[in-house]
Amino acid sequence: MKLALYLPNFRTKVTLKELEDLTSLAEDLDFDSVWTLDRIVVPEASDRQELQYSFGMMAGLPKALPVAARGEWFQGMPLIPWLAAKTSKVRIGMSITDTPFRAPGVLAAEMATIDHLSGGRLNVGVGSGWMPEEFAAASASHIFPRRHKHVRETIEVMQGVWANDLFEYHGEFADFERCGFGVKPLQDPLPIFFSGLKDPKRSALRIAKYNLAGWIGIQDSPQEIKQWRAAIQRELEELGSSRSVDDLEISSMIWTVITDQEVDQSDNGKVTNLLVGTAGQITDRLKAYKEAGLTMPMIWPPFADVPVAKTLDDLKRLKEEILPAVEAS
Repeated sequence: MKLALYLPNFRTKVTLKELEDLTSLAEDLDFDSVWTLDRIVVPEASDRQELQYSFGMMAGLPKALPVAARGEWFQGMPLIPWLAAKTSKVRIGMSITDTPFRAPGVLAAEMATIDHLSGGRLNVGVGSGWMPEEFAAASASHIFPRRHKHVRETIEVMQGVWANDLFEYHGEFADFERCGFGVKPLQDPLPIFFSGLKDPKRSALRIAKYNLAGWIGIQDSPQEIKQWRAAIQRELEELGSSRSVDDLEISSMIWTVITDQEVDQSDNGKVTNLLVGTAGQITDRLKAYKEAGLTMPMIWPPFADVPVAKTLDDLKRLKEEILPAVEAS
């Protein structure tokens, strides 16, 4: 089992020094990867819990973001080349890049350059987004009803640009004649991860059809990991792929805090304290995840009430104390 760090760049208050300290420790502890969060805006309506949809369109969550509209968070995309310069070993990426906010050809070319900046350490995560208010702020409201097709076209454009000296594409969101886009990625292929939060079949089909590197979910229980893996395996088989779900990286973004007292971890949907609890509770939970087929938990510091100093200590305990016990099981 690998460990990944989900940087808390999306918080009401966070400093670059805190993000740098977390990244440096993840590198020192030989974490597999460090990921940023993609957020363009926090609508003021969120402060009143009046968004059009609940957080992530997930049941049981409020119609609000967990960060204030006047918060001082950092955009995830510019942090990726910053991470490339700050590190030398750990892989880097953004979970998840909402493709409707970027032109497919531009995203493809920029990711290729960033792969060079990082020495071939880039992971590319893609997803469709979920918040109409954010689409409006990104001048992409017209894409919202067709956002899933935008993801498909973006994947096709990225793979085409990265694999060909000259490439043309004729679709709904990208339509251009033969062009060169500059350097090719150092990695061949440059790994793409798909994020799906609601529809296992859609996610599985994308991964199988486009030969993607893995899947990233959010706050998934061990039982949900089993369900996602089964759906992906079915799609691979239906497409006649030679690959198995065991060939993929299966990850999930999970809020993580080590506590002194035991925490109620009973099932409560996506607001369950999956990796919030004592070292013993988290060890047991990670053993269950390992058995379910989660290959890379993405350690996600909560949005509030947990100082970065606490998270730094937790990362050390996870790597040096808890993970060895999980691997020994």
